[in-house]
Amino acid sequence: MRCYRLMSAAVLATLLAACGTIRVGSDFDPKTFEARVQRGATTQAQVREWLGAPNGSGVSVQTDGERYDEWTYYYGEGHISGGDARLKMLQIKFDKSGTVRGYNWSGGK
Repeated sequence: MRCYRLMSAAVLATLLAACGTIRVGSDFDPKTFEARVQRGATTQAQVREWLGAPNGSGVSVQTDGERYDEWTYYYGEGHISGGDARLKMLQIKFDKSGTVRGYNWSGGK
């Protein structure tokens, strides 16, 4: 699954760089999310209220076999004239009761 995400991010970055001006996903501020979220307390309903519906969802299986529902949010934009592209990604893991267990985000040029 991780290879798929990396490949998807690479394809998305390539598409952003190849087009005139393009935006994909819905913009979000990872630092605002980080300030609001509480591991073990924040629910899927709260995350959906803050960020809207996820761009993707799936399952994350840890090395110890523990399974989490995982939601993915991304936002990308690019301009061909400058050759720059920017992509942000936020992945949130939820336990069986629907509360946040963990998350990671990345982004930049």
